[in-house]
Amino acid sequence: MSINFPLLLVLAVAVCGVLALIDLLLLAPRRRSAIAAYQGQVGEPDQAVIDRLNKEPVLVEYGKSFFPVLAIVLVLRSFLVEPFQIPSGSMKPTLEVGDFILVNKFAYGIRLPVLDTKVIEVGDPQRGDVMVFRYPSDPNINYIKRVIGLPGDVVRYSSDKRLFVNGQPVAETLLGEEPGSLGTSALYKEKLGAAEHLIRKEMGRYRIEPGREWTVPEGHYFMMGDNRDNSNDSRYWNDPGIPKELLGMVPDQNIVGKAFAVWLSWPDPKLRNLPNFSRVGVIH
Repeated sequence: MSINFPLLLVLAVAVCGVLALIDLLLLAPRRRSAIAAYQGQVGEPDQAVIDRLNKEPVLVEYGKSFFPVLAIVLVLRSFLVEPFQIPSGSMKPTLEVGDFILVNKFAYGIRLPVLDTKVIEVGDPQRGDVMVFRYPSDPNINYIKRVIGLPGDVVRYSSDKRLFVNGQPVAETLLGEEPGSLGTSALYKEKLGAAEHLIRKEMGRYRIEPGREWTVPEGHYFMMGDNRDNSNDSRYWNDPGIPKELLGMVPDQNIVGKAFAVWLSWPDPKLRNLPNFSRVGVIH
């Protein structure tokens, strides 16, 4: 069962805020009145009695204590920066399994938490950006891929695994070979828009029919992983509940933010070993 953490966080802030407000407007004045009445009845007030009369209910005390902390977390996570962990190798060699990344939440517009409604326009995704988004078939799952196609673009993936955008081949340079999941994998430097980054291809392996072509509708984006033959991305999504013309496309409302940095790497999924900082840096 997936947990809607943003919703839980908003509810927690709301509950704590309501408790703090009730105390401010109702309970605190009652405590002050009780203390004033007691002080008027005795010549020498007992401090222990005053402390007891002024004591906040336990629930209110916890609510007031947690409210500022939770509110700060909500603002940071919803509008500024959110941390994520990379669970798969679909973005190798750019991102490795176990990388902890930071995602800029305002790069593509300010959105309301939970509702994900954009309220302030800031910018739009660009080709080559590494973007976190909610999987169209299951919005409770976050994906991270590279932006390949913008609204109106025509994307083609040829039989020799060359990427074309609007009829133009995306520039790539062969750097060498390395071990792959099915033998040898070729490592390339690719230039997509203003971004230069590394990609991997396993020659001889085809998961889709060669020569596929997609037209990106307005308000949508076409996404691919840098580990081209080991990535569940726009080329392969086939949800029967999504209209055919939108298959493989990420709608604007599913965007979470732009991944911009690795701040920690912890490859062991059981966290038995110590984390390392060797991969800390900006994401290209």
